[in-house]
Amino acid sequence: MDRIVIVGHSIAGVTCGDTLRRRGFDGDLTYVGAEDVPAYPRPSLSKAALHPDPVDIAPLPTFAVATEILGHRAVALEPEAVLLDDGRALPYDGLVIATGSRARRLTDSPREYTLRSLADAEALRARLLERPRVTVIGGGPLGMEVASGAVGLGCEVTLLNPGTPLARHLGPLLGGILASLAAEAGVRILDTVVGSVTETAEGMAVTLPSGEVLESDIVFTGIGDDPEVDWLSSSGLLVDGRLIVDTRQRVLGHPGIVAAGDVCWLDDPAGPRRSPVWTSALEQGRVAADGLLLGDDAPERDHPFYFWTDQWGVSLKVSGTPPREDVAPVVVKGSVDERSFVIHWPGHGAAAALDMRMPVPRLHKLAASRG
Repeated sequence: MDRIVIVGHSIAGVTCGDTLRRRGFDGDLTYVGAEDVPAYPRPSLSKAALHPDPVDIAPLPTFAVATEILGHRAVALEPEAVLLDDGRALPYDGLVIATGSRARRLTDSPREYTLRSLADAEALRARLLERPRVTVIGGGPLGMEVASGAVGLGCEVTLLNPGTPLARHLGPLLGGILASLAAEAGVRILDTVVGSVTETAEGMAVTLPSGEVLESDIVFTGIGDDPEVDWLSSSGLLVDGRLIVDTRQRVLGHPGIVAAGDVCWLDDPAGPRRSPVWTSALEQGRVAADGLLLGDDAPERDHPFYFWTDQWGVSLKVSGTPPREDVAPVVVKGSVDERSFVIHWPGHGAAAALDMRMPVPRLHKLAASRG
């Protein structure tokens, strides 16, 4: 293998490139990045967008000697060549697909905001500093972080989500605590889906299935993302529109091609699944490099799920997946009533620390313990 092209210039792609070099690959290495800036940590986008003062996001450290083609997108994949939007064809004998995902939108209005890039963060911050009325659609991690930051900047916020915010991601206990903190901060939380979203002369109107119309100056939409695979539509790599990888991040049925990060689906006995979080992209980048170089001799993906968020004045770390049903955890330290604790769900492979210092390795060890 002499020429490896990495399409995607965020944490999964950069980690894969660094790992390739560390493993001894000394051939030509080329990154292709859609944004015309050095790779940066995307979790910092919410901090940059929601802070009253400008926040500089430091580039990701990289140790790989490589050619960088930034500000250009891959538009198609041919056998042994990546086609770019400027007409260039990049030959390869090893390919890493790490193009990430794009935020889902409900309108084409400039008054609807999402958060996936530096440009998104700058635009959102500039608008929030004007203290608009904000409707947040989606009570997942990003929607709740944006709601928290908007309140902190003096905005009036309404949040729409079917069910308790974050409960689908973190279970009823943790989701309920964070939702209570949001309500106490003045957020109006409505348990509902959205009927339609339209732009008006004054702002945005969100119509609910009940017929109620919510008016605000802007809408922030945090309802998930879609993998960036359009450029692969005629490549033969997709299965029912999905880019599926095995436990070594190899694209099924296509030797010499691996994928990592938000773009891919992980093959699983229960069916393909995605893991669109920062720590998963990091681990997948490492595994993909080994899978490309070592094939069947590469170690399989085996990293515990890890998630963290800062919102409503508290910090939450989670290892593993908390039970979706209402299962009482074991309190290891602190108090659930006081919203400061380390807790563990024996038998579920999950643990969490809220507003309490807990090194991540210790949290993983606690999650894996049975007692």
